[in-house]
Amino acid sequence: SAASGGWLLVRTASLRAAILATVAVGAGLGVTGLATLQIALTLFSTVAFVLDALAIAGQALVGHGLGADDVPRVRAVSRRLVQWGVGLGVILGLVLAALSPLLGPVFTGDPGIHRMLTAVTLVLAVGLPVAGYVFVLDGVLIGAGDARYLALAGLVNLAIYAPALILVAWLTETGRVAGTPALLALWAAFGLVYIGARALTLGLRARGDRWIVTGVARA
Repeated sequence: SAASGGWLLVRTASLRAAILATVAVGAGLGVTGLATLQIALTLFSTVAFVLDALAIAGQALVGHGLGADDVPRVRAVSRRLVQWGVGLGVILGLVLAALSPLLGPVFTGDPGIHRMLTAVTLVLAVGLPVAGYVFVLDGVLIGAGDARYLALAGLVNLAIYAPALILVAWLTETGRVAGTPALLALWAAFGLVYIGARALTLGLRARGDRWIVTGVARA
C-alpha cells in the first residue's frame, strides 16, 4: 500500500542518513582516513549483499506463511533464517579477518591505507554476526508488512547512534585520537553501536507477536 511504501521510505532514509553522517565525520580523519573508510564501507556493502540473500528469502517465505495463516511455519522459518544469518556472518567475518592483510593492495598502493584498512577490517569482521542477525530480521519484518515499526525503529536507532558519532567527532576534532585509532573508533560507532541498536530494536520486535498479522494486508 501507499502507507507501507511511505514507512519503508522513512526506514531507508534513516539507513542512508546513518551512512552519510558516518562519512561526514570520516571527512575529519584526513585524506588517508576518509579513503580507508570508503573502502571499509564498500567491503561492508559487499558483505551486506550476500547477507541480503537471506533477507530476501525471509521476505518471501514470511509473507507467504502469513498469507496462508500458518503462524508456526512463520516462526520456524524466522528462527532458521536468523540462525543462518548469524552463522553466515561468522563465516564471512572469519574470511574477512583472514584476508585483511591482503585487501589493501587490491584497492590502492598507499601503504598508509594498507595499515589502516587491515585494522578496520578486523573490527568490521567482529561485527558481521550481528549484521547477519540484523539483515535477516529486517527482511522478516518487511515480509510481514511491519513497515511502520521499521520506520520508527530506524529513527530510534539514529537517536542511539548520534551520541556515539558526536563523541567520535569531538575526539578527532580536539586531537585526542587520530589516525588509525580514530578510524577504529568511528567504525566501532557504526559497526557496533549503530548496528547493535538495530539488532536490539529488531530483536525486541521479533520476540513478540505484534508483527504477526495473518491472512490480511496491513493498513
